[in-house]
Amino acid sequence: MDLGAQTSYLTLQEGCECFSSDGKQVGKVAHVLAEPDVDVFDGIVLDTTVLPGGHHFVDADQVASIHERGVVLAVDAATAETLPEPSPSPGSIEVGADDVVPDELRDKLHRAWDRISGKGP
Repeated sequence: MDLGAQTSYLTLQEGCECFSSDGKQVGKVAHVLAEPDVDVFDGIVLDTTVLPGGHHFVDADQVASIHERGVVLAVDAATAETLPEPSPSPGSIEVGADDVVPDELRDKLHRAWDRISGKGP
């Protein structure tokens, strides 16, 4: 099988064939999971059937190499069949000053230290 030159996840296309480490075709790339703006490759979603469903999550460290015309996984065909279904990524949250629970003792000690050190009223 000629997969072409090795390349980056940035050029990986959906529909590209995926092969296990033992050389068996195990499916096609359904989605590339990445954040190109910060150069983070998280993995791929592997489609193992021609029907709906059959998606498996392949973590980035389970991808051995990416080529112009195919992907080689770092796992064998039997392991590829047992890869988990993809799940939503955990959300991120931003915490601001209004979200922090006040710590009265810490605040009192901080004010006392400020007074002792001459920084406060």
